[in-house]
Amino acid sequence: MTRPADSTVAPDPAVATDSLPTLASSLERPAPVSFWAAFRFWLKLGFISFGGPAGQIAIMHAELVERRRWISERRFLHALNYCMLLPGPEAQQLATYIGWLMHRTRGGLAAGGLFVLPSLFILITLSWIYVAFGTLPAVAGIFHGIKPAVTALVLHAAHRIGRRVLRNGWLWGIAAAALVAILLDLPFPLIVLGAGVAGAIGARFAPRVFSGSAAHAAAQGGYGPALIDDDTPTPAHALFTRARLARVLIVGIGLWFAAMGALIAVYGLDGAFTQMGLFFTKAALLTFGGAYAVLPYVVQGAVEHHHWATGPQMIDGLALGETTPGPLIMVVAFVGFLGGWKAQVFGPDALFAAGATAAAVVTFFTFLPSFIFVLAGGPVIEATHGDLRLTAPLTAITAAVVGVIVNLALFFAGHVFWPQGLSGPFDTVSALIAAGAAIALFRFQWGVLPLLGACGALGLALAIVLPLR
Repeated sequence: MTRPADSTVAPDPAVATDSLPTLASSLERPAPVSFWAAFRFWLKLGFISFGGPAGQIAIMHAELVERRRWISERRFLHALNYCMLLPGPEAQQLATYIGWLMHRTRGGLAAGGLFVLPSLFILITLSWIYVAFGTLPAVAGIFHGIKPAVTALVLHAAHRIGRRVLRNGWLWGIAAAALVAILLDLPFPLIVLGAGVAGAIGARFAPRVFSGSAAHAAAQGGYGPALIDDDTPTPAHALFTRARLARVLIVGIGLWFAAMGALIAVYGLDGAFTQMGLFFTKAALLTFGGAYAVLPYVVQGAVEHHHWATGPQMIDGLALGETTPGPLIMVVAFVGFLGGWKAQVFGPDALFAAGATAAAVVTFFTFLPSFIFVLAGGPVIEATHGDLRLTAPLTAITAAVVGVIVNLALFFAGHVFWPQGLSGPFDTVSALIAAGAAIALFRFQWGVLPLLGACGALGLALAIVLPLR
């Protein structure tokens, strides 16, 4: 890959997303992208990454694969497959991976960090409003309008990813099996393992089923050549060496021990900040399957054991996480803020400082493992993007994840349309908002921000005209 230049010339969005093969084939490869040009994009992404992991991945696909053509679809999906295997937020890890591939370690740190920081600052502000001023009817009305839109966004993302990944009946079958398995409450790691085994067997006995050639042809026909294309050589910094792996592990694990040692030295092993660091490190290593897979563990520890938050507060925090940019697992920052506020670590006159510091501590320990996994494992994954023996299991896993995303849409729909449980009344207003949001996405191709803005305004108007009970 050529060395990044000082500037970039972004392709015309209307041209870059055109699906006509003749037009795509005539497009030139995009100009090299400088670190600071990419930095500006990652900052923008941090503020528009709504819709949970599925919506965030869809946004990155539209921006990086279709519009800007910084990376080909095949290599995008290959990176995504790896991130799906890791504990932690896959969308943030995917941003870290692509940033690292483009601009070395600093690119990965910038992409992954900017994916999280806007959400952290927003959640600290909203958490302060929540604990200081209580729940406002206007805010509840906005949430009432946004939640159905988020449901439609997740369904739309499943459609966008599925139509590219599910290329044949076998992959459709894997997706359907994954949906059934997760509906039966099978553990997500077991679903991933089963899909990976199916892909490994398929690579030997039915290689065409799991070959990426069809997807590659579709991507090339649809979007044109990419800056990091299928045949682009792996850059020098992304080649695997034992020395580099050792450096990443030493620095990453060293940062954890340094931060934990500082907390123990200042606050003691039983201090609130120290306990949060230990607890959310364990949570970060158990988040296979996204935020909803780890929420029961967080609820058990934060609510029942440490008493940082109550059950109703966790539900409110999840609503904030659903309707703010950034990874859904950022709900842990809300929990940390409440825990720091309640613990009064800095005294009764500095509650906000205690809450904000706790939110930052929780965020650091939750996301540090993600950076280590990507920066340490990225070179190994880059060396396998042309090897069917290794890509076939990842292709099968991606197909399974489509089924998991559909389950997430069903989960959202159940809680939004029947807010009091399936035995309670059906929320017709939410269903109509969700239907309208789906039409706006599928038929008129609305963006995320206009959609959420319109649905939030509609919810606020309804709350004024018909106050929520």
